[in-house]
Amino acid sequence: MHGRILFFLAAALLLPHSQSESAEEPPPKPPKRPNIVFLLSDDQRPDTIGALGNPVIKTPHLDQLVKQGTSFTRAVCANPICTPSRAEILTGVSGFHNGSMDFGKPIKKELPTWATTMHNAGYNSWYVGKWHNDGKPIQRGYDETLGLFTGGGGRWAVPTYDGNGVLVTGYRGWVFQDDKRNFFPEKGVGLSSNISEHFADAAIEFIERKHTKPYFLHVCFTAPHDPLFVPIGYEKYYDPDKIPLPANFRGEHPFEHGNQYGRDEVLLPFPRTKKVVQHDLSLYYSVISHLDAQVGRVVEALKKTGQWENTILIYSSDHGLAMGSHGLRGKQNMYEHTVGVPMILVGPGITANQRSEVQCYLRDLYPTSCDLAGISIPKSVEGNSLKPALEGDKKQIYDEVYCYFRNFQRMIRTDRWKLIVYPHLKRVQLFDLKNDPLEQHDLSDEDEFQKIRTTLHQKLNAWRKQQNDSSLQAPKDS
Repeated sequence: MHGRILFFLAAALLLPHSQSESAEEPPPKPPKRPNIVFLLSDDQRPDTIGALGNPVIKTPHLDQLVKQGTSFTRAVCANPICTPSRAEILTGVSGFHNGSMDFGKPIKKELPTWATTMHNAGYNSWYVGKWHNDGKPIQRGYDETLGLFTGGGGRWAVPTYDGNGVLVTGYRGWVFQDDKRNFFPEKGVGLSSNISEHFADAAIEFIERKHTKPYFLHVCFTAPHDPLFVPIGYEKYYDPDKIPLPANFRGEHPFEHGNQYGRDEVLLPFPRTKKVVQHDLSLYYSVISHLDAQVGRVVEALKKTGQWENTILIYSSDHGLAMGSHGLRGKQNMYEHTVGVPMILVGPGITANQRSEVQCYLRDLYPTSCDLAGISIPKSVEGNSLKPALEGDKKQIYDEVYCYFRNFQRMIRTDRWKLIVYPHLKRVQLFDLKNDPLEQHDLSDEDEFQKIRTTLHQKLNAWRKQQNDSSLQAPKDS
């Protein structure tokens, strides 16, 4: 009897061990895909972040992103007006091929958008804020919107004046609404001084949900687009008399560049004066500082909910703005302050406190996010992933970048040189960005630079032919 008890005890002790040896090891879990949070401002110059060299502006939260991530200091929008620039972001495709080269031009329906690609890869795709393309976000691959801000509220619009005392001409009749076109005019019609808070509120509402899968959250702020109003609580942030003018300030642009008297340009009187531009900059900076605070709120929500460590955050703008540089106020030009955009990426695997001079486009963000998340990049996408640059494997993605505005302006930029062509004027400008980063000295007529001018012009025209660019049929541009 005693022997039988010992036998059963021994068998019982051995049984779990023998079962564990015979059981198959469970397959390793696939790596958890990161959330993608894309924050896009509107009309923000690339030199309006403190940590990237602006000693006047107060942007502590953007400064922190710069310290935690990689900043592409030579990023460009290809087409510096809202609708076509955003179309390139949504599709990863140049305006020459996505159908949207100007206001009112629809995106080709056959192109898979960034949101569609993320959705098809198992992500929730959510949209917040300004929508300035055809259709609605939910028709462009987004599953849901909150804080959607677009046109349709004209019945509630009334004449108003901005912080400069100028009659408002931008965003008239824009209103918050939902996917079923229910309007919320009680949140304001047109821009209001604290509108960025509404967008941050909506983004945080998405972030605080219980998540069963990763998400792509696309947040489009309206700041710092005109009309400019001092946000509540920011009235004393900037003294206009102490704000320095842009180093390349001029009273007027020296020639009609293709938008000299457009809506953006007549927001300030001609010629531009020191006092007027300083006051405009004080408003502009205050709106950016208020936007910065909302970026901080979004980041804090990600941290409080335990999602920050598995989130790739991208910050950029649809284009820059002149704000007195070169005698211009608006965005329809090829100078660095306007085609340049801030571009910061933060997240797992992205090098901290890094500045990259790699030339790149806004349309590269779509394939970059796919690459970082392990998602196949659609064949239709023309942009390139910046992952090799983020990882230090590549010092160059493009030999040169090209920008364009209607049939009035074409640009080629290499690592050092920039050539701008004005087809309607038979005129060009040539700048040595290494020695003249503020583009104040046009070298196009100087004998010693004719070879460089010719080489760049030939490259630009070859590229224009590849795009079937209709501006080539304008008067000869040299």
